[in-house]
Order: sequence, then structure tokens, then C-alpha cells
Amino acid sequence: MSSLALFTACSDDSLGLTSKASSKLVLNSAAFQDHITRSLLHPHFLLSDPFLRGKRKAPRRRVEEERGLQTQDQPEEREYVLYSAPPTLTLAQKWGLVASPAGRITEDEWTRVKARSVRQGDSAQPCAICREEFCLQPQVLLSCSHVFHRACLQAFERFSGRRCCPMCRKEQYETRVIHDAARLFRHQCATRIQACWRGYLARKRYRKLRQSVWPKDKRLRRKFFEAKLQELNDSFVQYCHTDTEAFLTDINRSLSSSRRVFQQLERKHVSEPQESDWDRIQSQVVQRGVWDCPICLTALCSLSLPTEADASSHQQRRRTVLLSCSHLFHQLCLEAFEAFSTESRPSCPLCRSAYHKKLI
Repeated sequence: MSSLALFTACSDDSLGLTSKASSKLVLNSAAFQDHITRSLLHPHFLLSDPFLRGKRKAPRRRVEEERGLQTQDQPEEREYVLYSAPPTLTLAQKWGLVASPAGRITEDEWTRVKARSVRQGDSAQPCAICREEFCLQPQVLLSCSHVFHRACLQAFERFSGRRCCPMCRKEQYETRVIHDAARLFRHQCATRIQACWRGYLARKRYRKLRQSVWPKDKRLRRKFFEAKLQELNDSFVQYCHTDTEAFLTDINRSLSSSRRVFQQLERKHVSEPQESDWDRIQSQVVQRGVWDCPICLTALCSLSLPTEADASSHQQRRRTVLLSCSHLFHQLCLEAFEAFSTESRPSCPLCRSAYHKKLI
């Protein structure tokens, strides 16, 4: 039964009454019933439904206005108030039986409400209804300074059957679309991107620094130089573009030729030592203290070099030869070595240098 039909029925009944007070009481009752139906219950529920389950019938013009405002303001992220048109007064409010709703909040009041919400940090916290972050989803600010997802608030109003704040239970609030959480989310994303990029640059700079500056730790420094040597070796092999075995064989051949040339030059420029030089060489032999023949590995003539006074006592023993390179050999051992040598002028069996020899 609609409010107009109820009011007409009450008026027809009141004509039959003789008391003026009874007529006024009936009218007030109808006004209160209309007020309860339109304000306390959800405005989109129907009284004809026994379970108060009606389909939401939002005014088409209002929905189109909201979509139009949202489409225009979304690129610029402008804030706007939902349901900006003032609500229609009930019969009880028109007659003064119930206090009329307060006037619309001005722009300055919205600024103070938003400042209070910013101080509380509501946009940085999850939505109080779904407990999820706002991210880039539509966000609404109520006149009581509480912030929710727009879809969450609409779902709460639809399933609760009344229009009140989910946090403070304030009724007859106003709703304003804001974008504070979206700005915070973009700022956080930009900060993370910058942190990742700066970390990448720092790691890249550190890798370059490690390639040029060796570490102070001994073990790490050894690994550093091993890696550098391996890198140089690999680059050198790649640059050759030839067979590695043939290349190394050529190097060995060149080294042998160079060593042969230097040995020949050394033999040509070796001069025969003087008597003072032989004395110095003998002192080196005594300081070294080696009295075994390096060829036959047997003992030499004595533990000390003989002199001219006792030379006759050692005639029957094996003769010892002193080389200009300060090495001692048995004469027979050295002559056998020279006989089996393929070179025109043999070199010392130990140091491979040209020599002059002297019997002692």
C-alpha cells in the first residue's frame, strides 16, 4: 500500500469522525509511517514484499549523472560528491513532526573532513570492510571522515538494508569520491621501480669495480688473478685463429733456437780463468761442501781440496777435475761424458754452461 493511498484512506475515515483530535492523530500516524518507510528502511525496498526483498531501482538519471561525472573526472582525478541532489522530504518532515536533515556539506567542510582523514592515515590502511588494499580501485570518503571501497560500501548498504557508516554507524552521511589511495599506490610503485633501477645500477657498477680492483683478502686476491689470467689466456687463444698444438710447437722450436744461439755466444766469449780466479772458485767449492761426483755419485778424492805438498800421496787415487763453473767431477767421469756428448764443445753436466777445467 502506497503512502498516497494510505493517506487518502485515512482522510476518508477522518471525514466520518466528529472529533478534530482523532483526525489529526490519524494524519500524524500516516505521516510517521511514511517517514519510517522512506528513511529508516532502505529507500529501494517495497512494502508489498512480505520479506522486504525488493529489487534496487536506482533512478536512471542519477546513475547517468554519476557515470558522466566519473568519465569526465577520471583522467584528471577530480573529486566529486555522489548523490549531489538533496533528498526529498517526507511528510513528517514537511509538517515539522520530524527534524529535517541537515544541509549539504560545503566545500570547506569537505576540506576539513579530508584533512582529518589524512591525519588518521585511512587511505594508507586497508579497507575496513574487505580488509584489502585500495590500490587503484574507486575510493569514497564519507562525511564522518571514514574511507572505504566504493563497491564495498554499496554492497554494505545493499545487504544491511539501511544507510549508515560501517565504522561509526552515523546515518544520513554524504559520500565523496577521492583518489588519495590511488596517488599513494602510484607513489609506492614509482618508489619500488626507482629502488630496483638504482639497485641494478649499483650492482652493475660493483661488478665493474670488482673487475678492475683486486680484493684485500689473500684467498680472494688469488682467485681474482687466476680469473684474470684465464681470461687473458682465452682471449689470446681466440685471437690466434690457428691450431694450438702447432702454435705451441713453433714456440718451443723458437725457444730452442734462441737458447742454442745464446749458448754458442757464451762459449765464444768465455775466457780462461787466471790463477786468482781458480783460487776464488776453489773457495766457493769449499763453502758449498759437496764432495760427491754428480755423475757416478761416489766420493771424490778427499773432504778438502788438496794442496801441492800432499799431491804425491793422491797419485794412485782417482783424479778430480775442477771446472770454471765451480763444480767438481772425477776426471774419468767427465771424459766419458764429453765422449758421449754430441756438441762440439760440451757444457757442464749440472749448469749447462761452457767451462775450463783444471786437475786437482
